[in-house]
Amino acid sequence: MSNITDVLSRRKDREEGLGQNENAVLFNNQDFRVLQRECLEKGTLFCDPTFPADSSSLGYNQLGRYSSKTTGVEWKRPTELCSNPQFISGGATRTDIKQGVLGDCWLLASIASLTLDKEILGRVVPNDQNFTENYAGIFHFQVWQYGEWVDVVVDDRLPTKNGELLFVHSEEGSEFWSALLEKAYAKVNSSYEALSGGSTIEGFEDFTGGIAESYELLEAPPTLFNIIKKALDRGSLLGCSIDISSSYETEAVTRQKLVKGHAYSLTGAEVVHVYGSPVQLVRLRNPWGQVEWTGAWSDDSSEWNQVLPEEKSKLDYSADDGEFWMEFSDFIHNFSRLEICNLTPDTLTSDGVARWSYHQFEGMWRIGSTAGGCRNNPATFCSNPQFVIKLDEVDDDPHDGVDGCSFLVGLMQKDTRRERQFGRDFNTIGFAIYKVPDEYRGMNNVHLGSDVLLRQKAVAMSNTYINLREVCGRYKLPPGEYVIIPSTFEPHRKGSFILRVFTEKLATASPMEKDMTHEYKESEISAEDVDPHFKHLFKQISGNDSEISALELQKILDHVISQRTDLKTDGMSMETCRHIISLLDRDGSGKLGLLEFHTLWMKLQIYLEIFKNLDTDNSGTMSSHEMRDALSQAGFHLNTLVLDVIITRYADQQSAVDFDSFVSCVIRLELLFQMFKKFEKNNSGKIELDMLQWLCLALS
Repeated sequence: MSNITDVLSRRKDREEGLGQNENAVLFNNQDFRVLQRECLEKGTLFCDPTFPADSSSLGYNQLGRYSSKTTGVEWKRPTELCSNPQFISGGATRTDIKQGVLGDCWLLASIASLTLDKEILGRVVPNDQNFTENYAGIFHFQVWQYGEWVDVVVDDRLPTKNGELLFVHSEEGSEFWSALLEKAYAKVNSSYEALSGGSTIEGFEDFTGGIAESYELLEAPPTLFNIIKKALDRGSLLGCSIDISSSYETEAVTRQKLVKGHAYSLTGAEVVHVYGSPVQLVRLRNPWGQVEWTGAWSDDSSEWNQVLPEEKSKLDYSADDGEFWMEFSDFIHNFSRLEICNLTPDTLTSDGVARWSYHQFEGMWRIGSTAGGCRNNPATFCSNPQFVIKLDEVDDDPHDGVDGCSFLVGLMQKDTRRERQFGRDFNTIGFAIYKVPDEYRGMNNVHLGSDVLLRQKAVAMSNTYINLREVCGRYKLPPGEYVIIPSTFEPHRKGSFILRVFTEKLATASPMEKDMTHEYKESEISAEDVDPHFKHLFKQISGNDSEISALELQKILDHVISQRTDLKTDGMSMETCRHIISLLDRDGSGKLGLLEFHTLWMKLQIYLEIFKNLDTDNSGTMSSHEMRDALSQAGFHLNTLVLDVIITRYADQQSAVDFDSFVSCVIRLELLFQMFKKFEKNNSGKIELDMLQWLCLALS
């Protein structure tokens, strides 16, 4: 109950705007302004109880309590490290980010890219913070976490060794915004050690809310330089790295001063002319700050003497700051991977920057209901969550010269880095995209079944199913309607996910969910319509009062079902029998008369036929993955959230539903729909209850 309550509560909060950058969720429910004010009133400096200055915040293995790497670590505030600490001095720049002993260059590369745009940085690093006015040893930052922005509070006690910061630090040593941001990000992920090793993509996304794509440069598309330029024009953040063949090569420096296994930022792409011929250049930055490329087009290399003065004047190419230019062909040859983070429309405020159209959905793979696995599992694949995207407009100025509708799809599984310390493995995830058949176009209140999906090939899919935090792909399809199906590779793997879709032109997207309706209509009957043999049977089982109580009904149904060798059952529960009487009792007697019992008997025949048709292996039970079809045949059209609740309640640990559970579910649903209709006004789809009404209905 608490889980579904949380889901519904979160959905309501989202609808009211909670989780957006301007209305971030309070991480650990800590309010920066409230805590700051309390400290100022008490004259104390903030000490964060949720991320204490001890070994538990450093790590769990390499940086654990008994590790030699943590011996001698002292936590100190900036005011103890220098005489005049600054939060940000002269604006946040890339030189403020120098890597420490932690292997999080991927994170620092993404932070460095943030400094290229003050507005993007300002969403993460509120700049109204300092060590003088209202200083209370407390700072806060905002990061994006799995579909929502969270506001993270930290105290300013930082790990040091021999009087110097252990992790990220500024070049001058007196500027602390980057060190405090790193601490906030470590807090979100449970410890500093949890940040060791990663992809620049992850940092890009968590500091922007954007969606990232990755390119293996050995397989780079011929239009990649155009993709890079278009990405930079859209304000995207870009990073790159050189693969290593063994751990011994980590951060090894090549002959031309490139660092292997190290994350770089790509900050520019320009075309210059040498004797009239165009040369494609890209600009890179090393978070270390000094080690720079020494090949062609490096700082002060002879190639710059051949560039037209007016072109050269536009490019900063000679500062010893870790930033350098190189020819695009050399970039492809020397680097292994390029990562591009495309930004959400709300991130960009400049009128001169093009914007993506953006859609985001939360979902879950639940064992027995929506954890259907990939298409290799035809019996369960169609039970996965489904999302429809409608592409109407073709791209402007396509980067590859081919007309079509470009879009990005990102599938991210939640809470992976935070749970690394518990040994949790990633799910192996991916997605497939199918064309919506013409007969279903314009309809998003359906759930496509095997009769549709298994009879056609996917028009696109993720490159592979892989155990990473996120799988992302860029696609171009003709205008039309398509359904995206995210899944784990194997069925019956639980997990939560975020599905995001960025389209180059305006598009619409939504979950493929049925409208919640109940279509079953009972036919009115009279006593004359009842078969005489049935009347005689009823008199025998109902006794002198000619009515059947809940206890009598339980005995009758148990006896009837026990005669069926083709049904696996534990017998009807008393709760189900009471629900049956609540549903069918017309005169308020609390029992079933002849006509009411006849109505029940007809219902049971229908339920039995549905159940047997879907018991395809003659096991006497029905797979929980068939519940959507079974309930649909019984007249109920339900969305995935309700279906998840039903399966959690009525399926067993083997994801099987027996006959009595199926009957109980259908009766309960019909009763709930009936209750709702009694209180609904003007077909609004909403009801309003006071406490008395709510308790009476919930307990009935």
